[in-house]
Amino acid sequence: MLNSEKSIAQGIYEETLVEEGFILLKSSNESTVTQHFKREVQSDFIQFHFSVKGQAVFTFNQGNYQLPLLEDHSLLLYNPSQELPMNFTLAPKSWMVSLLVSIKKLHWMFSNEAHYISFLTEENRDRKYYKDELITPSMSIVLNQLVQFNLHPMVKPIYFKAKAFELVSLYFNLPQHVDVEQCPFLVDEVNIGKIKKAKSIIIARMAEPPSLNELALEIGLPINKLKEGFKQVYGEPVFTFLFEYKMEVARQLLASGSLNVNEVGLKVGYSTASHFIAAFKKKYGVTPKKFIMSLSV
Repeated sequence: MLNSEKSIAQGIYEETLVEEGFILLKSSNESTVTQHFKREVQSDFIQFHFSVKGQAVFTFNQGNYQLPLLEDHSLLLYNPSQELPMNFTLAPKSWMVSLLVSIKKLHWMFSNEAHYISFLTEENRDRKYYKDELITPSMSIVLNQLVQFNLHPMVKPIYFKAKAFELVSLYFNLPQHVDVEQCPFLVDEVNIGKIKKAKSIIIARMAEPPSLNELALEIGLPINKLKEGFKQVYGEPVFTFLFEYKMEVARQLLASGSLNVNEVGLKVGYSTASHFIAAFKKKYGVTPKKFIMSLSV
């Protein structure tokens, strides 16, 4: 697996060759100004773009057409009749993950099951394809793992490969797709913004998160709407989501070797080592110490 990284001021563009015909790209802009990125893409590649944080704007046809990619949205692009270079701007404090997958590779991934993917069918083989939709909660977890990983360099290639394949499988896991028309809460953009704010708050303060009542007051939603909306948008209750997030952060910190078990527990909000060890074992079936030992083996 080849990996290259390019820094542009406070913007970083990182490209990883997962396999032949399968490329993972990460773009981030931690500066206070919009930044521009560009990459050539062959016409036999499908583009998947995921806005993890902030937003991006794609430009096509020599600047004559623009397509925004909003936070928590994904964008699929495919045009077999012409090349579609990645030409986009990334807003300040934004992160984006992209996958470039050749048609040949995608057919190989799904083999006999490819018939349910519309642009892989014989009648659509030469047609262009475009799709903009919400990122599902399961995809959101994988995307955050790709952006915020903290792993030993030896582990990184196989971790990225596994996550890239997982992301493709989740994208095409049709039953997981959120049907906005069936879910009136999701149609209300104001409420969606408040629920996203709730997620950002509990992640930023995961060591000392607010109570549900405090969180509801802070985002300006009744507590029942917070509970209902959070589960609809992210697939889990607030503190179930937070527990999963904290355990993933803990797993990555332990794998990196940068902190000991007690320090990791404190980092993710456990005041005593015994409580952290019990929580970690509940999630992964092993104690933190045994998890670390398994990595060395």
